[in-house]
Formats: sequence, C-alpha cells, structure tokens
Amino acid sequence: MIINRNMHQEYIPFKNTGYFSSLICDYLDQKSNLKQFYNRFSSLEDFKAQINEKKLSYKKESRTVLVSSLKKQYENIETSELTNNNLEFLKSDNTYTITTGHQLNLFTGPLYFLYKIISAINLSNALKAKYPENNFVPVYWMATEDHDFDEINYFNFKGKKFQWNREAGGAVGELSTEGLDAIFKMFSQDLGVSKNAAALKDIFEKAYLNHNNLADATRFLANELFKDYGLVIMDANDKALKHLFIPYVKEELLNQTSFKTVSVTNSKLSNISEHYKIQVNPREINLFYLKDNLRERIVFEDDDYKVLNTNIIFSKFEIQKMILEYPERFSPNVIMRPLYQEVILPNLCYIGGGGELAYWMQLKDYFDEVAIPFPILLLRNSVLIKSEVQSKKLQKLNISTENIFLKRNAFINKRVREISNIDIDFSTQVNHLKKQFEDLYKLAEQTDKSFLGAVKAQEVKQLKGLVNLEKRLLKAQKRKLSDEVERMTEIKNELFPNGSLQERNTNFSELYLEYGNRLIPKLIESLEPLESKFTIITI
Repeated sequence: MIINRNMHQEYIPFKNTGYFSSLICDYLDQKSNLKQFYNRFSSLEDFKAQINEKKLSYKKESRTVLVSSLKKQYENIETSELTNNNLEFLKSDNTYTITTGHQLNLFTGPLYFLYKIISAINLSNALKAKYPENNFVPVYWMATEDHDFDEINYFNFKGKKFQWNREAGGAVGELSTEGLDAIFKMFSQDLGVSKNAAALKDIFEKAYLNHNNLADATRFLANELFKDYGLVIMDANDKALKHLFIPYVKEELLNQTSFKTVSVTNSKLSNISEHYKIQVNPREINLFYLKDNLRERIVFEDDDYKVLNTNIIFSKFEIQKMILEYPERFSPNVIMRPLYQEVILPNLCYIGGGGELAYWMQLKDYFDEVAIPFPILLLRNSVLIKSEVQSKKLQKLNISTENIFLKRNAFINKRVREISNIDIDFSTQVNHLKKQFEDLYKLAEQTDKSFLGAVKAQEVKQLKGLVNLEKRLLKAQKRKLSDEVERMTEIKNELFPNGSLQERNTNFSELYLEYGNRLIPKLIESLEPLESKFTIITI
C-alpha cells in the first residue's frame, strides 16, 4: 500500500480489493497470455505509436463531419472557452480524443460516472504535457441509443432510491423528460435548505425540467459539471456521423463479420482460463433498427432481413438502399458500438470499468479484420471517499485500509479475532489433529485396510467438531464485544453501502451536499489516470 500523506490519499492494488475480476487484474499485471487481446498497454510511452497509427487511418473528411455534427449539438448550450477551443482543435490533424462512455443515468447515477470523465480529462492533460505538439480532447460519449431503461431510471441518495417510473421504448436519448418534476419535488425535500442543496436543486431543475428529452438533459448536466475542464459531450445518434459508418453496417449485414471473429476470440479467451468471464456474446447480426420509438434487433431469415417484434421486412437490395438513404436507422449494439466510436473519432484510448474493458478485449480480432486501429484500453479511476470523521473512526478502531475492503462477515470475524484477549484461531489444533490421523492411517495400512474407512469417518467428525467449536467461540466473542462490532459494522456500511463499492451505489449529490463545488476540483487534483491502483481519498 502507498500513502500520499500531503494529499490524504492511499492506494492499494486492484487485486487486493476483492472487487475486480481475474481478467482485469491479469491485464493490469500485463500477463503475456492476454497481449493478443489488446493493441498497446496504457503507458504514456505507448501513446506515441498509437498517435502515429491513428494519424495514418483517420480521414480529413471524417474530421469535417465530426466537428460539424458536434457544433450543431452545442448550438443551444453555454460552453466554456476550453470546450470551444477543443471543438476548434478537432479540425486539426494533430488533435486526438480520449473517450469514455456511459449510459444516461438519472442525475448521473452512481459515482463512477464522475470518475470515468475525470480519468479522460486527466489523461488528456497528461498526454498534452508528454506530447505538446499534439492536442488531446476528453470526450464523454452519451449512450443515447441504449434502450435498457430499467438500468438508468434511478439514483440512490442516503439509502433512498429515487426512481422514474414510466413506459419506455426505443432509444433512451429520445425519451421525454415528462414526469421528472415529481422526482425533483421529492428529491428537493430530502436535500434540505443548505447552500449546496440549493445548487443541486438548481442543476437538477435546469437539466431535467428545462429540457425536453433525456439526451439534451444529460448533455446539460455533464457540461454543467465539467465544462471548466474542456470536456466535449457527444451524441453519436446523428445521421451525418452514421453516414461515415455505412461501409461497416453493410459489411455486418452481408457477411456477419463481427459474429465470426468475436466468436473465435471468445473461444480463445475461454481456453486461456476458466476464470475469464465472457461479457458479451455476439449475435449473427449486431445491429438494431432504430426509428421513432422503436429499437429492435435485425435478423436474417429466409433470405430476408427482418426487424424482430414488427412486420418490417427488407430484401437484400432494399436494405442496402435503406443503409444509403437512412443510415441513422441502423444502431450498433454492444459489439459494434466500439467500432462505430473508433470510426468516427480520432480516438487513442477508451476509458472504462472492468466489465467494459473485458468486452473490449473480445473485439481485438474484429478490429483487425475490418482494419480499424484498436484503441489503448485504460481502467478508469476507482475511488473510495472518506470524510475526516470517518477516517478518525477507522483510526480509533485500528482498522487498516486493506481490512475495510473485506466482505462484511470476513471483516467482522477478522477484527474480532484481532481484538480478542483469547486465541480464537484453532488452526494449530486442526493441524495437530491431522498429524495424529496421519499416524492412524499408517497404522491401518499395516494392519487392516478395512479400518481406513473408520479412521476417515472419525477424522471428519473430529475436524468438524473443532470447526464448530471455533465458530461457537467466535460467536460468543462477538456478543462480548458487541459494542465494538456495532461500531465496526456501522463504518463498514457507511463506506460500502449494500455491501458494494461506494462508487457503484452512491450518487454524487450525497458528497456534493457536504463538499459543494470543491468536490470535482479535489477529485481532478487527486486522481492519477495511469496509477493502476484503487484510490482512497480523505476529504
């Protein structure tokens, strides 16, 4: 563990937290068996080759379309000088993007929404310092074409779930914000009347009650939080941008290239380790048909293209004509969305969580097949934020940073053993008993082998008895130390709500209510995008 005392920060390896997959931990350790699944590792030095590769592949015409589309999206939003500069920089062939993407979660959803964007901002700044002859623009890709409404229609605040209940269909970016005034009213009551509460109410109201759809509301919200850092917010559900993707949509429909290549990659990953979980499985066609309030899968059956759950059918000729005339009606799914991103952006790096990076690694062969440079993959910053009061509680209870990451029962049991004035660890007795039975096994071998079964049964019985005695003693000590156990449980639940990482549960408003407008500057100052360790910050 590394401690930065001046910044009140601590770092522990991701693998020591118990919350990250073996695939991601092996990637961070740069295990050789995973190198075939990515292009370059996320070090500052590796970006030089990535810049050169992207420079050769990204077309000037694509830049023109990109900048034009982005400027239209920003027409009705107040932008900072830094964001305006970045939009202008994107016209130049020495400008590249650092991209993160996220769903349109209500009021940003969990805290890691902030950490993704901060990672992109800080990496862009680090690259500018390393390669000053180039420009690097942080981009937040809004998942406006997503249709998983149940995943985005709520946020948590102080243990309470604020949920937007309504019928939803089609792409979530086009959803009307109607009904969010009721959420605003309930949320306002819980916020209170402080200065920071007033600021949060103002942000929510201007985002969701002054905009007609979820995409516009989310753009306003992200811009309000990060405009001072030059963030560019992108909605790729755009006809001009989709036009750039036409060749790859056609390839997908006619040849099912992604299905063929990703299926092979998935097999290779599974063969390397049974612990490497396959995040996504490709369909034969990885595109949706998008129109009005409809987003349904396209399938190929009986020599025709059909849109599931509808009566829409196209012949091969008709669908190719449709691609050229209405490219905006073809929406990439999770398999093809990364390719779409890399086709329309001069992108060098994608920043995501562990699950995202895992499915990106399934796509390397697909990118190679269609001759698009595969971006550098960077695990976003992960953070646990403690208050000074919580930090002092941990110190008083003598709880280490490593111990606080243990699962609840393991955490309590370990601490009870540590603070007890008696030894609750029966491992010495267990080992002694096993040694005695080893001698009995040898005796049985020399006399009557039919006696082995009886010896084994007795060993199992006595070992089980020792385990039960240890459990009873531990339970008794928990009762004896109930006050301390209660304090430990309380601080554990505060920092890991619902037994999960704080960043996966808590909404930024809970911290903003306490720290106000110094929250995001503090995070930007504190987080190192290439640290590759879990960060604990005391504010």
